[in-house]
Amino acid sequence: MAREKILIVDDEEDIRALILAYMNKEGYKATQATCGTEALSLARSERPDLIILDVMLPDLDGLEVCRQLRSEFTMPVIFLSAKSEEFDKVLGLSLGGDDYLTKPFSPRELVARVKAILRRSNTTAQPASAESSHILRFKHLVIDIRGYEVTFKQEQIVLPGKEFELFAFMALNANKVFSREQLYQSVWGADAMGDSRTVLVHIRHLREKFAPYQELADCIKTVWGIGYKFLLDT
Repeated sequence: MAREKILIVDDEEDIRALILAYMNKEGYKATQATCGTEALSLARSERPDLIILDVMLPDLDGLEVCRQLRSEFTMPVIFLSAKSEEFDKVLGLSLGGDDYLTKPFSPRELVARVKAILRRSNTTAQPASAESSHILRFKHLVIDIRGYEVTFKQEQIVLPGKEFELFAFMALNANKVFSREQLYQSVWGADAMGDSRTVLVHIRHLREKFAPYQELADCIKTVWGIGYKFLLDT
């Protein structure tokens, strides 16, 4: 029985066919795109639960596709790329990617990463108590955990999936200090295939998005030598 929908974006037919075979074997409903323009069109019409996105595409590259997607959607994105330099990985994550896998890759590892990301997306922590079971309210700030929405003074702030999950986790545990490693384990999971430097990228990106809002700009605080905490007047 088909479960979540996966969009596979790669201009190499052999790679698409390989990924498609493995996704179908796992019961996912997979569709394919050969270029960035087609990927954006399918993302808008099919609303996939996750996108596997090649960086090097013949028209719009994967980074630009991700940038445009993030202005509209929050579904997870796994980058595939022949580029293995740390800068390329950090750039992909900073643009809203949730994971980055270097070619040549193991299809089984890709499946494991897809499962891990979808599992975490479907089991985002819920607040233990609040006026609603899925709404967090602070001063001028509202976080809708089920809807993956953040509003500040009634203005929506669009956050990609993993940025939202990191921010929501810290808000659920307001004023509690977490190390970088603890945040990575809590948000990405113990079975995640990456490292805690991902947390630095996402926190930097969150701070950039909050910077225009004076009262929100400093809500993620650095506790030197330990880690980070969320603190905002209620």
